[in-house]
Order: sequence, then C-alpha cells, then structure tokens
Amino acid sequence: MSSLPAVWEGALLGGLLCGLLSLGVPWVVRALPEPAPDPDREGDQPDEPPKPAYAALGSRPGLLPGAVLSGLAAGALAGGVVGPGWTLVLLVLAVPVCVALAFVDWHTRLLPSRLVLPTTGLLLVVVAVEWVVTGDRDDPLRAVLGLLVARSLFWLLWFVHSAGMGFGDVRLAALLGLVLGHAGWAELVVGVYAPFLLFAVPGVVLALVRRDRGLLRVAYPFGPFMVLGALVGLCLGPAVLGSLTGA
Repeated sequence: MSSLPAVWEGALLGGLLCGLLSLGVPWVVRALPEPAPDPDREGDQPDEPPKPAYAALGSRPGLLPGAVLSGLAAGALAGGVVGPGWTLVLLVLAVPVCVALAFVDWHTRLLPSRLVLPTTGLLLVVVAVEWVVTGDRDDPLRAVLGLLVARSLFWLLWFVHSAGMGFGDVRLAALLGLVLGHAGWAELVVGVYAPFLLFAVPGVVLALVRRDRGLLRVAYPFGPFMVLGALVGLCLGPAVLGSLTGA
C-alpha cells in the first residue's frame, strides 16, 4: 500500500501526464489508416450503418475535451493506487492509447492493430529496460506472464466463438495484460474478469427493463469494457480478490 505522499504524487503525475498525452488522441485517430473491407464480415449485420471514417471521428469537436478528461481521470485514479515507479511509466504510455482505442472501437467496432501492436512493443521495451536498470526480475516477468495469460485466454475465446469476439480484442488483451501483470496478480485476475461483468450485466438489465430479448443479440464493442475493466483491476484488484478469497 502506498504511503499518503506517494498516493498524491502518483495521482498528480499520472493524471497530469496522461491528460497531457491525451491531447494527441484526436490527431492519432485522424492519422489511422482506413481499414480495408473485410469480406468475411460482410453480411453479418445487414442493417448496420456504414462505419465512420477515422478522419471524421478524429475531427469530432467533443473528442479533445473528452479524451483529456478521460486520460486525466484514469491516470489520476490508477496513478494514485500504484504510486511512482515503473508501473506508472507503463500507465502513462498506455492510458492515452487506450482512450483512443476505446473511442474508435465504440464507434466502429474496430481496434486498429496499427495502434495496439506498436504500443505493446513499446511497453515490452520499457519492461526490458526496467529489468536491465534495476536488476529486478519479478515485475518484468510477471508483466510478460500477464501478457501471455491474457492474450491466451482471449485467443481461446476468439477461437471458440469468433463471431462474438474480434481478434482486435485478443491484441488489446495482450497490451492490458502486460500492464495489469506488472501491477500484480490480483490486478491481473480482476482486470481480466471485470470486463465480462461490466459488459454483460448492463445489457441483461436493459433487456429485462425493456422486455426485449433482441437486445442480447445486438453486437456491441467490447474494447471499451476491457479498458474500463483493466482500470477496475488496477484500482480495486487486491481488495476485490481479497474479499472473494477471504484473504
């Protein structure tokens, strides 16, 4: 548990840096190359409207303030929990990218590999640098294991039911698993499991309230829930897992 000064220092650094880097989210979204048509998915949603272009998404007037506020809030919350250190470095690099990915996925149901893969590679480089500089193997190894565990789990879900999960979710799971694993095992477990609850419970409640079972068959983007679930894991992982296990 971080001391009180470390909590405030982590929250201040995390919020400030994530908020500043999130200023670039509109530019990043506009710079994404437009995806090529996927013939395997044509006809899956015949009534689905055409996906907006990334250039149009990145030019929406509300994106800049929304991205900055989201980055600031997520960085401050998670930074206050993890405190100053290498996990905070990973967070500062990952949060603005996750803000952009959540926004894009929400509007297009796509998670561009052009954004996910380089970020994951950058985080792996940071973990390797940490290993060399500090000589500590525990956190870097746990980060790599977190990446492998999260990606393997989501790959298995995609392999079993690819119609319900895109491969972009598998790639995003690797990125989030690395950060969660570096933070701790409890953060990883809760951060990987929480998205499914955050995704399913509101949908079921909405279907019950409206008495429309058809809502359960509507395709919704999962990426934003993965990002939110990872934040829950970082902030509440040890407390949630401890209450469930009685530890």
